[in-house]
Amino acid sequence: MSEKRAAPEAQPKKRHFKEQFEEEDTLLVFRKHPIVMRRGLILASFGMLAGPLYSLILIYADKNHPPSITFFFASLLASFIFACVLIFPWWVKWYFSVYIMTDKRLIQQTRSLLQVNVVDIGLDQIQMINYQIAGLEETVLRFGTIVVQTYVGDLVIKQVHHPDKIQNKMVHILRDLGIHHTARPSQREETLEQA
Repeated sequence: MSEKRAAPEAQPKKRHFKEQFEEEDTLLVFRKHPIVMRRGLILASFGMLAGPLYSLILIYADKNHPPSITFFFASLLASFIFACVLIFPWWVKWYFSVYIMTDKRLIQQTRSLLQVNVVDIGLDQIQMINYQIAGLEETVLRFGTIVVQTYVGDLVIKQVHHPDKIQNKMVHILRDLGIHHTARPSQREETLEQA
């Protein structure tokens, strides 16, 4: 009376991004530091001041009929909405700019409201991965630049949060996959043949 259990159906792999191949595994995903939104934050801060400053001007313009407290809070709410509108393009550019390392390639997706850029580099084309943290601001806020040197040129990723950790993870991924990023293509082929 042994019943054979039906073999579980192979479920498709979870896709992490639109351009992902079916046989491809996502190993590392990272973004730039939120500091890239600083101009938007400064602009939004001035937007937050618009409502309260308007109420203050009305108080001094007509001292006999100052605006009510309801008007003040309504203008504060309107300035908050205005600030959200002002920071939205910077937030979109930060949130939708993603760097993805799979077991086959390194992908840079940079998106904004009106533009999409995708850079796709095969892992076997990577020669070196370096990082740099320069200056007081980068040291204190812990962000910097990662340079991925390839045979066709450099991919410079500026304002990356914890570039030392990201670079270390990238190098370990290359080593775990058997891609020695310091070896030349002929040396890689020899290494693969020996294995």
